[in-house]
Amino acid sequence: MSDFQGFPVAALDFYDDLEMDNTKSFWEANKAVYDEAVKAPMAALVKALEPEFGTAKVFRPYRDVRFAKDKTPYKTHQGAFVATGPATGWYVEIAARGMRVGAGFYEAGGEQLAAVRDAIADDVTGPKLQRALRKLERAGFEIGGEKLKTSPRGYDAEHPRIELLRHKQILAGRSYGFEPFIHQADLLDHVRADWRALKPLLTWLSARSL
Repeated sequence: MSDFQGFPVAALDFYDDLEMDNTKSFWEANKAVYDEAVKAPMAALVKALEPEFGTAKVFRPYRDVRFAKDKTPYKTHQGAFVATGPATGWYVEIAARGMRVGAGFYEAGGEQLAAVRDAIADDVTGPKLQRALRKLERAGFEIGGEKLKTSPRGYDAEHPRIELLRHKQILAGRSYGFEPFIHQADLLDHVRADWRALKPLLTWLSARSL
């Protein structure tokens, strides 16, 4: 595996075209572009990050359409994920809209979500998460994730951290869009710096893993 040199413009063009023609015939005609411009650079990027963050899962490009109304066969992005706990970890993605990075938890079963909410409600651990998220926002990260429209059962609607308690996911991310550096080797430095900045959030979340 050669050293990471960034993603070529062809990677963005590939996904732009795939969004317009998400068919097996397009994929087969352009698979070499995917392999060279998307798959190989992503593998090189996560390999370079592995010594500090751990082994990444590079997701397959094929959609699971068995129970989906949308039957288009291919994902219109390429993502990679490094787990730090159940459904919790770092993420990086390239798509037609450019690059983005993030971290958090995207799915939690009943017991784990209850543990996260109990920690948010706690007057020691809850403020620690608030401070970590505020620091990330000041650094330019967006905080998101699916939320309940009402207060979760068992929690007072007037709780000082009720907005956090409504979260079913907690995600922090940053878009690089079409910044020139995504095509250069120093993209690695940007991802590394942002994943380091996101580590306190993951440390807090991983402590609630069951």
